[in-house]
Amino acid sequence: MAAERGAAAEALVGQVVLPGDLLLLPAHYDEDAEGERLRLSAGAAPQGRLLCGPGLRRSGAGLLVTKCGLLRHRPGGGGAYWVDSQQKRYVPVQGDHVIGIVTAKAGDVFRLDVGGSEPASLSYLAFEGATKRNRPNVHVGDLIYGQFVVANKDMEPEMVCIDSSGKSSGMGIIGQDGFLFKVSLGLIRKLLAPKCEIIQELSQLYPFELVLGMNGRIWVKAKTVQQTLIIVNILEACEHMTSQQRKQALAKLSGN
Repeated sequence: MAAERGAAAEALVGQVVLPGDLLLLPAHYDEDAEGERLRLSAGAAPQGRLLCGPGLRRSGAGLLVTKCGLLRHRPGGGGAYWVDSQQKRYVPVQGDHVIGIVTAKAGDVFRLDVGGSEPASLSYLAFEGATKRNRPNVHVGDLIYGQFVVANKDMEPEMVCIDSSGKSSGMGIIGQDGFLFKVSLGLIRKLLAPKCEIIQELSQLYPFELVLGMNGRIWVKAKTVQQTLIIVNILEACEHMTSQQRKQALAKLSGN
């Protein structure tokens, strides 16, 4: 249950928050007001839309924490707040790009394991250039990189492999070669950040292909099996390594 008074979100960035904590938005925190409330600056136009990320949900007085972890903030526009945790159980979110494993074919629909509580559906027409006569060559066990168009608690998750213009935009069947493994959702968000140092440092070590799914799955393929496994081991370990430790490990590998 939330405390009677909330704390300013900007003061808790980088600190541990617990379920039930109430966060009030920066510059809107009225210390003289009774109870928690959001105060809009008089005459000030909104700077952008504030994004409420994983581990938070909106309440009448601000943002309510629903997950234990470190509070993070990304400035720009309205900004974004989220809770960085070690969660491994994925909950489908509309718009997320994920890696699914084809488990069955039911009529004109494929069933995919996306790591959630139930499988997602994918129509054979949800591929670029697919028609009733020109069907995609999809088999049970194939890896599919796609995007959720339907994802809520009352309906079965639905994926597509095309964007709004009907183009694949990199989505579709992932090659048979390569290695698929799973990491925490917090590490995935870190790797998907713009100009991620981890990805930049790895790209200087070996050339490789990489597919990142918001459901915690990573597919990687390098020139050789040995190089692929080295990259996999580094990605799995980097979550618990400091920047300096990671650079030392990469320097040792590049020296060989």
